[in-house]
Amino acid sequence: MYQIKIEQPGDGPEIETLLDQSFGSDRLQRAAYRLRDDNAPVAELCFVLRGGTLLCASIRYWPIMIADQHPALLLGPLAVGQAWRGRSLGKTLIRHSLARANILGHDAVLLVGDVDYYRPFGFSTALTGNLSLPNPVEPGRFQGCELVPGALDGLSGPVEPAGRG
Repeated sequence: MYQIKIEQPGDGPEIETLLDQSFGSDRLQRAAYRLRDDNAPVAELCFVLRGGTLLCASIRYWPIMIADQHPALLLGPLAVGQAWRGRSLGKTLIRHSLARANILGHDAVLLVGDVDYYRPFGFSTALTGNLSLPNPVEPGRFQGCELVPGALDGLSGPVEPAGRG
């Protein structure tokens, strides 16, 4: 049986190992990490999924600001351990965390990731066409999701870290 729990400070080393295994040690050079540098994650939206005592998956969210005027969230990284892939654990964490983000009053989420994987959750590249990240990303991977319909309407400009430190 799997359990979703809020990430605890002691989970950090296990999560970092999982992230290195999932994305490689060069992951810190990727564009999305520019939005995470010196930025504290949104603690109430960082979850781990455990099978017994084993850490199977994790998800984190970060506060960002769109065009210096609109707060939003950055989803990622989402990681599932190799032994647990193909069991929909990542999808379970996404559904759980997006529902929680909505309950907490957040209205929009951005991410850099696979379009086909995230589309079923409401993510679309059409919602980020007028937005820009601090560093370039592969075409078609920068996506948005409106937790409140119209939340991203009319927004254009840079996406930057919010809530530093």
